Amino acid sequence: MVSETARVPSGDVTLTGDLVVPAEARGMILFAHGSGSSRLSPRNRAVAAGLHRAGLGTLLLDLLTEDEEREDTTTGEHRFDVALLARRLADAVDWLERRPSTAGLAVGLFGASTGAAAALMAAVERPRRVSAVVSRGGRPDLAGDALPLVTAPVLLVVGGDDTTVLGLNREAARKLSAPHRTHVVPGATHLFPEPGALEQVTEAAADWFREHLTGGAADERSGRGHR
Repeated sequence: MVSETARVPSGDVTLTGDLVVPAEARGMILFAHGSGSSRLSPRNRAVAAGLHRAGLGTLLLDLLTEDEEREDTTTGEHRFDVALLARRLADAVDWLERRPSTAGLAVGLFGASTGAAAALMAAVERPRRVSAVVSRGGRPDLAGDALPLVTAPVLLVVGGDDTTVLGLNREAARKLSAPHRTHVVPGATHLFPEPGALEQVTEAAADWFREHLTGGAADERSGRGHR
């Protein structure tokens, strides 16, 4: 198993992430956290651990630099800049393709909160590299005009008691033309703190990625990619 700190270049900044690649990994999942969170989010790390057990690698990435995070704490100027987050996520997809240990692996995106919108927009930017997207308590509505352009299969996981976000997810789902499903975790609220709720998120995500992670760089070169 490879486990290391990642330094991912994007424009004029370098992003920090935690990369884990299990032996004989069947794919890589790139995480995009929501506003006010980080790659150290205990919820995303718990999901990542479950994906490792399912044979999937993960890259938990901070899409803002430390300076930008400090600015955002006082101004809030970056947290809803979904276009910026999506560009950096797309750059991270490219970075995975350049690394020998991950170049041949299909890529899935896992987004939480505003990170879900960034994941959907990045999937539009890299349609031949992103094979599936999962949103956890996400704001896919913030992807706006990109929603009908997504071609990767999308799973929207929402808490049953997170009523406002559930409504936004259902509205966004109606705009998706890609294969998609909304998975409601009964009794769960926005951060899935209820007993067993996050485990249901992890199981649903692992199943979705196992089903839809196809292609990868090798298949793309031979014309057999997911799209």
